[in-house]
Amino acid sequence: MKKRSAAVIGVALGAFSLMSMADEGNGPTASVEFVDNHGEVVGEGTIKQGPVGVLINFSIDGLEEGWKAIHVHSVGTCEDHKEGFHDSGGHLNPDDSAHGFLNPDGPDAGDLPNFYVHSDGSAMVEMFNERASLDGSIGGNMLDDNGTALVIHENPDDHTSQPIGGAGDRIACGVVQGD
Repeated sequence: MKKRSAAVIGVALGAFSLMSMADEGNGPTASVEFVDNHGEVVGEGTIKQGPVGVLINFSIDGLEEGWKAIHVHSVGTCEDHKEGFHDSGGHLNPDDSAHGFLNPDGPDAGDLPNFYVHSDGSAMVEMFNERASLDGSIGGNMLDDNGTALVIHENPDDHTSQPIGGAGDRIACGVVQGD
């Protein structure tokens, strides 16, 4: 009985120790609030930095059904919603890489996978980007002096066409805000 208790205590202490180390290793975090072309809030999300990139989670409500592209853009502004969010600039791309996961000279730091909006206008998304960070330690710095924005396009990205994969108009935008 004493051996079993000691083993249980040892396992519990080991688990507690691992949890403490994980808590100490937490990287920076950020949040995003998406607005559409009418300036209406249509979603929110979080970004967490890990040891090899950023984990992006967000939920959207109020977009048209279908596949959508999303990219990290190089300027943290979404104020020009009536003009299509063009002030957010091009993709985050410190290495001057070509656009697209399927491009032999890509992808750039702003490239992200497509996601699907359901018939009720909603989507819940989780994706990972190993070419960007919130503190500049990996790839493109999402919280540099210009900031960044996550921009959603009306169509899916074909992952090869330049410069945005044929994704079409920008329909929603969220500024990345450090927590």
